[in-house]
Amino acid sequence: MTIGDLLDHGAVTLRVSAKDKRQVLGVIADFAGRVLGIDSDIALDGLIDREAAGSTGVGQGVALPHARAPGLDRVRAVFVRLETPVAFDALDDKPVDLFLALFAPPEANTQHLRALARVSRMLRQPELREQLRQARSADAVHVLLARETATPTAA
Repeated sequence: MTIGDLLDHGAVTLRVSAKDKRQVLGVIADFAGRVLGIDSDIALDGLIDREAAGSTGVGQGVALPHARAPGLDRVRAVFVRLETPVAFDALDDKPVDLFLALFAPPEANTQHLRALARVSRMLRQPELREQLRQARSADAVHVLLARETATPTAA
């Protein structure tokens, strides 16, 4: 499984504005509803429930919100980049501007966990995070994410 398997071309949006954690989760749920064909209210409830269990802000301005979504046949992703980072209760207490949200069918336990581990490893790469922040178009972001193999760079 690659990130390209999870992230469709139209599943990237940039220059998004949100004032707080709740609002960005709403934006993600609405966007996922449009591009993945899932119920945005159910997606939002799932994202909020997951955040209540602990923040998905993994640090360095990145969050990996995720939820179950009836109606999907496989794990899917959307990518959202904010214009201005928001407080997200991240592990490092830094505000977040890069969101790679995963949505999985209710029964996709191991697929969901593997996808989450893969995107987490991939977004630990400082060079990739910077490229995602500098990319000028959704297509450019999609190319960056789809080509990634989640192999850590040599230190």
